[in-house]
Amino acid sequence: MKKSVPARSWRSLALLGVAVAMILSACGDGDADTTTTTAAAATTTTEEPTATTEAPTETTAPAVMLDPVPMRIGSILPQTGSLSAIITALEEPLRMGAEEINAVSADLVTIDFADSGTDPTVASTNIDQYLTGDHNAIIGPAASSVANAVWDKVNTAGMVMCSGTSTGAIFSQPQYNPNHVRTAPSDDIQAPLLGNVIIDDGYTNVAVVWRSDEYGEGFGEALANAVAAAGATVVLEQGFDHTQESFTDLSQAIVGSGAEALAMIVFAEGGQLVLDLESAGWTGQTYVADGFVDNIQADTVGGRTDLVEGYRGTYPSVAPATGEATFGDRFAAFAPDAPTVFSAHMYDCLATIVLAAQVAQSSDPAVYVDEIIGVTRDGEKCELVADCLEMVWSGVDIDYDGASGVLDFTENGEPGIGIYDTFTYGAEMAIEYGDQLTGELP
Repeated sequence: MKKSVPARSWRSLALLGVAVAMILSACGDGDADTTTTTAAAATTTTEEPTATTEAPTETTAPAVMLDPVPMRIGSILPQTGSLSAIITALEEPLRMGAEEINAVSADLVTIDFADSGTDPTVASTNIDQYLTGDHNAIIGPAASSVANAVWDKVNTAGMVMCSGTSTGAIFSQPQYNPNHVRTAPSDDIQAPLLGNVIIDDGYTNVAVVWRSDEYGEGFGEALANAVAAAGATVVLEQGFDHTQESFTDLSQAIVGSGAEALAMIVFAEGGQLVLDLESAGWTGQTYVADGFVDNIQADTVGGRTDLVEGYRGTYPSVAPATGEATFGDRFAAFAPDAPTVFSAHMYDCLATIVLAAQVAQSSDPAVYVDEIIGVTRDGEKCELVADCLEMVWSGVDIDYDGASGVLDFTENGEPGIGIYDTFTYGAEMAIEYGDQLTGELP
């Protein structure tokens, strides 16, 4: 049995996100004014996964030394709001994971589904059922700002919350330990990589603007610092109120700054910013990240897809080179119409939590939280959850490297390594992929 580790201690991006407004950030974030509390608060469904899906591999049950520990997990994800277009990319990996786990040991995992919207109020209302019932963990919310808004409530209840999408740099801070963990890599990793793309493209006068929230601020400031450290001149670095209906002043400031390149860390508001930049006469190179890709589609930019052609950026990889090799095919068979944004990361949230509880031999968050970091490092490598479960029950100290790649959680309960795809927007917002980049937390 693994010793306790101190708690501090997927190219098909069938990103129908290009055709459907897409994670968050975020991806990173969400707008409170895009959804209403009324309808969402009553939207809760419970699903009892059944062992109808074969496990990824056939295995022979070992002599069990440890007992299977059943868990009930609540997900809180954007069934409504501006991120709802990618809800299947977020919920279907949990359903698939539960079926695969339950094929190994019947009824080992039950998952409940509730709406977070992209509104802290919706999320806070619907998450209460998971804090006062018999749930053992929460997966979600998707947006960094929503996750941060419910954090105090979750932490006070002593619940473990795992995010497969919240990339906000804020969660790399130790005050979120130990109950907040994530499989999505921090924007502290992505920012320098995007900065390198800009520099390698030959630009030396750069403007960096970002939405002023948990996602944008951390990403934007780190990006500006990375560009400056690489020897370029940051001619404008500025946060902005993303709730505005017009970004005329900001666009004029960008054009007037003399910037050759612009990096904008945005969410859905990026569509209006694209239009206002055109009106202001912007002709430079534009760089974006996952928040833009997840949310901007043709109608978001008034049908002016030509304005986005040539935009470049980085995105947490949906098919990392180090990821478990069969996940993509399995997920495509399980949910053929689902986009794949952050799907591998969501699957790994479920797997990591379930494995930690098996090691701890307890579904009590206060107990198994001390094993979450440990199951992702310093043990015998395993990738398929079915194999990992049997190894744990046999008393093997495991190191889970899953669908999203090598996890190797840091003491802050997050991946120390991030893998990203570079991309360029082509005609009609088709995404063309380039190199895969790997970075580490500073």
